[in-house]
Amino acid sequence: MSKKKFDTKTLDLILQKMIDTVGVSKNEIFRIGEQCRKDHLTLSDELKEVKELVMTSIAEGDRLEIQSRFARKRLSEVSMHFKDYTEVEVRDAYEKAHRLQMDYTMNQQMEKQLRDRRDDIERRLVGLNETIERAEHLISQISVVMNYLMSDLKQMGEMLEDAKLKQDFGLKIIEAQEEERKRLSREIHDGPAQMMANVMLRSDLIERVYNEQGSTEAIKEIRDLKKMVRNALYEVRRIIYDLRPMALDDLGLVPTLKKYLQTIEEYHKTIKIHFTNMGEEKRLPAQYEVALFRLIQESVQNALKHADAGEINVKLEIEQRRVTVVVKDDGKGFDIHDKKKNSFGLIGMRERVELLEGQLSIDSNIGKGTIVIIQVPLK
Repeated sequence: MSKKKFDTKTLDLILQKMIDTVGVSKNEIFRIGEQCRKDHLTLSDELKEVKELVMTSIAEGDRLEIQSRFARKRLSEVSMHFKDYTEVEVRDAYEKAHRLQMDYTMNQQMEKQLRDRRDDIERRLVGLNETIERAEHLISQISVVMNYLMSDLKQMGEMLEDAKLKQDFGLKIIEAQEEERKRLSREIHDGPAQMMANVMLRSDLIERVYNEQGSTEAIKEIRDLKKMVRNALYEVRRIIYDLRPMALDDLGLVPTLKKYLQTIEEYHKTIKIHFTNMGEEKRLPAQYEVALFRLIQESVQNALKHADAGEINVKLEIEQRRVTVVVKDDGKGFDIHDKKKNSFGLIGMRERVELLEGQLSIDSNIGKGTIVIIQVPLK
């Protein structure tokens, strides 16, 4: 019985069609998510305006109610002592009470319409948020599928004899890549993207400030704008540097850390960063150097962003069988038992240390700074 030859080109064609189809679906979901974000922004602005109108309507209603009450009281007095007032006074009292009552009734109707509109917008915003979250979740899942289809698992299969081991290894790589993309996306969204959006708003404000308050105030706004642009530029450069510092491959961990910490200190002129290498200045396997650099980088960034620290001490000790890292700051500290403080960055640090079969300990108290200790065994 003859065996049919396996056609790899046909399989590649099938895989390519699958990738193209999945890619089109991903783009459609992305467009849906982006449209929902635009609608969410528009509705948020409208909701703010409607809330202001509701407050104005409430204040106007209170004023009309008081005036209407006094007008009715005046009309009652005129009616009781009809003979003491002229016909003109009686008519004016009646017309004023009637007019105020009509204004008050119309105000109540308008307030109800505004409240209904406000409630409707809030319900739509909740729905849009749910749609955006579902779209992001679907895009993340589709990205995993595409990465899996596009990964060259065939070469891995030649190296890994056990099929189960090959599958687990491929999935771990894909998950790590996707988590890194999600982290980078979050940093860009929360950092440069948000800053540039604020720049656009402030730039529109400068002309208005110049017309209303003069050139002095406008110059102040321009200075603030320059500061925002400078911060945005720093965030972009930091994110690019975070992707992969070239010096790490060329020079190794210790020189790269020295350069990185010196750059951070020069930018943040109000903070002092001290680096001490207590062990050997030798090269480590690439995966260890990258992981240790990322861990120190994340610890320093946490101290800069969240601790309001004035001084940061970084100590590194490379021994024959292990590497120890200590990052200490004099910042405001936090409650380590408060789960709200357990940010995405700390979770990522713990996962990275676990992959190296190391240990991570964090000691912090409110008002007394934070100490991060990392110990990684060398195999």
